[in-house]
Amino acid sequence: MSTADLYIRVSTDEQADKGYSQRNQEETLRRYCLNQGIEVREVIHEDHSAKTFKRPAWQGYISRVKKHRHRYQGLVLFTKWDRFSRNAGDAYQMINILEALGIEPQAIEQPLDLSIPENKMMLAIYLAAPQVENERRALNVFYGMRRARKEGRFVSAPPVGYGNFNENGRKYIAAKYPQADIMKWAFSEISKGEFTTEQIWRVACKKGLKVGRNNFYTILRNPVYCGKILVPVYRDEPEYWAEGQHEGIITETLFRKVQEILSGRKTKGRKIYVPDQLPLRGYLYCGNCQTALSGSASKGRSAYYYYYHGFKSCRCRHKAVAVNTAFVALLKTFIVNPAIEPVFKKILKQRLAIQQGVTITKRTELEQKIERLKQRLHKARELMLSGDLEPTDYQEIKVDADVLLTQHKQTLDNMPDLDLQLSHILQKSKSAMLSLDGIYKKASTENKRSLIAMLFKGKLIYMGTKVISTEQGVVLNRCFDQV
Repeated sequence: MSTADLYIRVSTDEQADKGYSQRNQEETLRRYCLNQGIEVREVIHEDHSAKTFKRPAWQGYISRVKKHRHRYQGLVLFTKWDRFSRNAGDAYQMINILEALGIEPQAIEQPLDLSIPENKMMLAIYLAAPQVENERRALNVFYGMRRARKEGRFVSAPPVGYGNFNENGRKYIAAKYPQADIMKWAFSEISKGEFTTEQIWRVACKKGLKVGRNNFYTILRNPVYCGKILVPVYRDEPEYWAEGQHEGIITETLFRKVQEILSGRKTKGRKIYVPDQLPLRGYLYCGNCQTALSGSASKGRSAYYYYYHGFKSCRCRHKAVAVNTAFVALLKTFIVNPAIEPVFKKILKQRLAIQQGVTITKRTELEQKIERLKQRLHKARELMLSGDLEPTDYQEIKVDADVLLTQHKQTLDNMPDLDLQLSHILQKSKSAMLSLDGIYKKASTENKRSLIAMLFKGKLIYMGTKVISTEQGVVLNRCFDQV
């Protein structure tokens, strides 16, 4: 009695579209073996495309056959040749491998005696038909996706900052927050040309952007962010942007500006990127040779240690912690000029109002409305007492005015008292609010460097254990007095 292995394959799309079933194939193959007196040795179930033979179950089967060749002599059966392969070239190669291993592949519904050369022409037809079907299907998908792009529909997975939505059966993409806000910020920062794209990517990741560096460079080229859909070049049709059905998160002008910077056609001076431990790098000079000091990290036994150091002309090397402490000591030598304290309080009050969503104008308008309502009631009362207004009319006016007064007073009471908050903040922090060293310590590295550039127009020189400024900026001279 001959033996056979049953190969049953179905992919998900075939099962959905054509109704193929692994259970139905196995039943058909077992019935055939029973009628032909063939012993079933093994059943291989596959849920994978037949475009190639890189299928998990098939690869495992071939490995077992090569390892135990004496046990796997006979047939490998399947219902049709398209269950075996949908690529004629790969199929012929695999048939040769199986024959070398002593196994004959055979489709029970399309039987062929492969020992007869003429039958291989028929085999070519059986194998070519599914291959043509695959290529036609792929071409239909391509044309469909291209037509969708021309209509302004996004046909791929939504890019970072967008998400898939479904409204009444209509599928579309729209901005997904907070990722959309981070991408909008990234485009805005790149357009300034101040920092490199990698630096902006690092900050964006800290803000919560979840994307790799290489992918970040790729998505910045996608016009979907400005409300456009890229239709790629095809044959005699040039590449162009179609108007998208979605809403862009940035303007087309901003997107094109970013593309110019990414392509190198438009560049500006780049701000240097510094670690948090080296905020003075680029501003600090050596007290001996007057050359600018760089900075880097040195790996110790258990951690990294940061140093400010010179270049080839100067071999000096200073611990970053000591230099940073010396600079903070320099900031402590400046005290606030009393003349600017009222201005500072006014600015703080305005910023406090904006931060809390409250404006001084809105409070003033409410107070004026309340005052006008009170005057209106007072006038109506006088008209009633003089007999020029009926009591019932006065009562209606009073009821309406009382309702409005109650609403305005509640709104006013719910609004924070800026003067009270400002007084509380000033009492709590006292002069520390206007302390340069306190502001500097709490600031981010970027804000620290902005503060240094604003206050010190000359060189910062590290000499001995002190940081010395050769020239304080105009703002520093006006606002602070050195002790």
